Amino acid sequence: MPSASTGASTTVGATSSVTSSVTSSTAGVDSRLAPGGPGYRRMSFALFLAGVATFALLYSTQALLPLVSTDFGVSASEASWTVSAATGALALFVLPMSALSERFGRRTLMTASLAVAVTVGLLVPFAPSIGALVALRAVQGAALAGLPASATAYLAEEVRPKALITAIGLFVAGNSVGGMSGRVITGWVAQEWGWRVAVATIGIIAVACAVAFRMLLPAPKHFTPGSLRPRVLARTVRDHLANPLLRRLYAIGALFMMVFGGVYTVIGYRLTEAPFSLPQGIIGSIFLVYLVGTVSASTAGRLVARLGRRGSLYLAGGTTTAGLLLSLVDSLPLVLLGLVLITAGFFAGHAVASSSVSHTAKQGRAQASALYQSAYYIGSSAGSTLGAVAFHAGGWAGTVALGLFAVLGVVTITLLGSHAARAQARHEPALAH
Repeated sequence: MPSASTGASTTVGATSSVTSSVTSSTAGVDSRLAPGGPGYRRMSFALFLAGVATFALLYSTQALLPLVSTDFGVSASEASWTVSAATGALALFVLPMSALSERFGRRTLMTASLAVAVTVGLLVPFAPSIGALVALRAVQGAALAGLPASATAYLAEEVRPKALITAIGLFVAGNSVGGMSGRVITGWVAQEWGWRVAVATIGIIAVACAVAFRMLLPAPKHFTPGSLRPRVLARTVRDHLANPLLRRLYAIGALFMMVFGGVYTVIGYRLTEAPFSLPQGIIGSIFLVYLVGTVSASTAGRLVARLGRRGSLYLAGGTTTAGLLLSLVDSLPLVLLGLVLITAGFFAGHAVASSSVSHTAKQGRAQASALYQSAYYIGSSAGSTLGAVAFHAGGWAGTVALGLFAVLGVVTITLLGSHAARAQARHEPALAH
């Protein structure tokens, strides 16, 4: 059985074949970036820094929710909107932003998006109320929408097909480092100087990442401007949504992120309560487990080569499930181990699903990636809000139940993909006769 993600192996090479024909007809050789070649390391590091800035800003308040609750006198579910507003706005704006990237270029849009996001990040610490804070976070999320889809589309165009999964894995690894460093830094800074100084620190770090990103990222050589006409965009989106494989991948991304968003939004509240009663700095350090996500995302290419994409998704779902169950035990080492497994499973699943979208889309790569990112961040927003509601209603067990339900959805969808692949394999020999 081929290693196509969830049952549509015939489309895997379509994107690469189109680009290959262009490059070979114009230069005689494939001029796209490859490991060891000129520009590949700069490109990888630049997008790694973009991933760091994106996740550090996007989730800058997540580890600080107990302090935000205390400062403004609001509940956990109300404070969680400082996360949900950012991820929800990103989900809403990622598709329009992807259309702009098709017209004006991936690098241009990513640069503009980071510039606006870091500017808002420097205003967030001065929010006078929970309403103002949520509003600023929504604007920040909308600005960051220009990054995810544009980055994966840039990679699909500028990187050779055999290196694509690894390159996207490195970008996702930057996400994990940004998420980790943002939470660890804010935890310790907030313990000494409060949450406002903590988010200001993240804003300054993001400024540095944005400047370095713009200086390092190579100019695109294989980008062809597209149309901004709404009818063209609507037709492209409709074609992507009509593809059963892409629909499954979008749902998988949303469900994985629902688990992750719910767990990491609520974990701070769990660890501040008995029997743990940990201080804010120690809780922030818990997010060092994101390093596991960095490793699992960056090695996704090797995992797919060994197990295939569907096998990799099964493994990611099983790892996440084991972590959720372990986290139920009132033992700090077991809770930490549970978080390690949840993080490893999530980032592996996300890297596999997102790279599969880039492989599958025949045209309108930015829109295909944008739809994935939209589903992904809708899952994050839903997970953050529903995870907090479940925690309020049933404690940590309620949040875990929500996560298990989402993982069950991932496994079910992947099984449907396996069934579709077998049906297609039976149908093709019949046509041949």
